[in-house]
Parts: sequence; C-alpha cells; structure tokens
Amino acid sequence: MRTHALTTAVTLCLAASLAAAAGAPSSARPESSRTVAEQPAPPVLVDCFWHPQVRPSAFMLACGDGNSRLTSLKWSQWGADSATAQGVNVVNDCKPYCAAGTFHSYAVSVRLDHPRSWKKRPQVRHYTRMTLVFTGARPDTYPPTVRYPLWD
Repeated sequence: MRTHALTTAVTLCLAASLAAAAGAPSSARPESSRTVAEQPAPPVLVDCFWHPQVRPSAFMLACGDGNSRLTSLKWSQWGADSATAQGVNVVNDCKPYCAAGTFHSYAVSVRLDHPRSWKKRPQVRHYTRMTLVFTGARPDTYPPTVRYPLWD
C-alpha cells in the first residue's frame, strides 16, 4: 500500500512538472527553438486591388491605366528586409497617344525594400519601395534605375 502511494505521488509530481513546462510562455524559449509557425511572416507586396502577395509572377505598376506592368518575375530572394527578382517591364510608348500606343518589353532587375506595417492591416508588413534596374534597353524617357514608392 505504501509503495502504491509513493508511486502515485511521484507520478503526480512528474505530470505537474511536465504540465508546467508545456505551459511556459513561448518568449521564454530561445529564438532558435521556435517553430516555423512562430517566425514572423515575411513582408508582402500589395497590388492594385489591395491584395497582399508573396513572390507574384506579375505586378501592375500603373494601376490607373495599365500602361506599365512587370511580368515573368522570378524571385531569387524574399526576406524580412528585401526581395529581389528578374523580370520584364512591359511599357506602353503612348505614341501618338496611349490608347493607340505600342507595348514594349524591357528586361529588369527588381528590388523591394523598406518594409513597414501596412495601414490597412497593421499586423502585416509590406514593402514600401520598389527599384527597377534596366539590364538592357529601356524606354526613351526612363533613366537606367527607377524607384517607385509603394502605397500604404
């Protein structure tokens, strides 16, 4: 009888210890032991329709008229501070005017950076700046590098 009581007491103490350890706050664990689900989500790229995107294959730059867009985006990196891709900037030359213009394709390197909290969803971070570097030909009026602020 005495052995049974001792075994029961030890079992209860062990169960209480395990329950206390399992209920410890996650912030008490070192960063390296956190699970993937607990890691902060990477920033997103917000499109013209206010949809958050991660590694999109295309992106509209000129939301109002569609005269400039990115296509064939191949992302080599998408991280907490920046993202990089290679792709094509398809631009309307608007000659003689935009409705009658011709679209031309230009190879570009794309960089997203300056992540901030998104005003629409403060718990989500989004990139606030895009830089395009034309790697070959470029539209007549464009410099070799173009920086765009991205909306909040």
